[in-house]
Amino acid sequence: MSAGEPGSVVRRMLLGSQLRRLREARGITREKAGYSIRASESKISRMELGRVSFKTRDVEDLLTLYGITAEAERESLLSLAREANVAGWWHSYTDVLPSWFPTYVGLEGAASLIRAYEVQFVHGLLQTEEYARAVVRRGMKGAGPDDVERRVALRLERQRYLLADRAGEVPEFHIVLDEAALRRPYGDRAVMRGQLQHLIDISERPNVRLQVMPFSFGGHSGESGAFTILSFPDADLSDVVYLEQLTSALYLDKREDVAQYEQALKELQQDSPGTDESRDLLRGLLQLS
Repeated sequence: MSAGEPGSVVRRMLLGSQLRRLREARGITREKAGYSIRASESKISRMELGRVSFKTRDVEDLLTLYGITAEAERESLLSLAREANVAGWWHSYTDVLPSWFPTYVGLEGAASLIRAYEVQFVHGLLQTEEYARAVVRRGMKGAGPDDVERRVALRLERQRYLLADRAGEVPEFHIVLDEAALRRPYGDRAVMRGQLQHLIDISERPNVRLQVMPFSFGGHSGESGAFTILSFPDADLSDVVYLEQLTSALYLDKREDVAQYEQALKELQQDSPGTDESRDLLRGLLQLS
């Protein structure tokens, strides 16, 4: 990917995972590794998870501690560190974003498969500009018009990766929308009608699998709330579950945690009407709106 694209986040994750493997292979604790670069054990943990940027000097010192002396191998990892520190395209929006969200934007843009369940509102990747504006205004009470428009612009920019026409470069997007997200109004009647029509149109795209979980089904496996599962083309990267909260977000990548959310989504997909039936449900809601 070119400079500033989401690959910088993935490169941090790749470098972090390689540093973790090197450390564990030498039997070195995080505490000792942190001491070698004048940092805490938690800093090493964040580095290995790709949650922070990398200083070249720190990577050099860690490679020395881990016994990596071959110039070619060192330079390969140091080059990865330099590329990982390239600011993403979303960097200019950080003034209107919560602190935890830029990481998600980078992961989302680099994912080859995005699977999600949404209940409060239509997923950000599927929102029309007018609907997104209504959602942002409600979520950023007291924000000025400029800040609202910048947040909307970021949301539309995120959609560029999903809607691109470049074969083989667009991610697969599998989404289950709870009927509540479709009936809860954001904006006026025209905004909601436009959003429903957009969902009908976008559900026809070959890389989008859209299903609706109807009220009539009753209780289901999405009872814990909305979540997103991100999968990446690089085999060295584990899947990540993203859970957004009021003042923070969780990124889960432990295999057992991811497996539970994958099972929950699988059940949601099995229990929801198929894509054609879900499209008919959307058409019915549009006629009623």
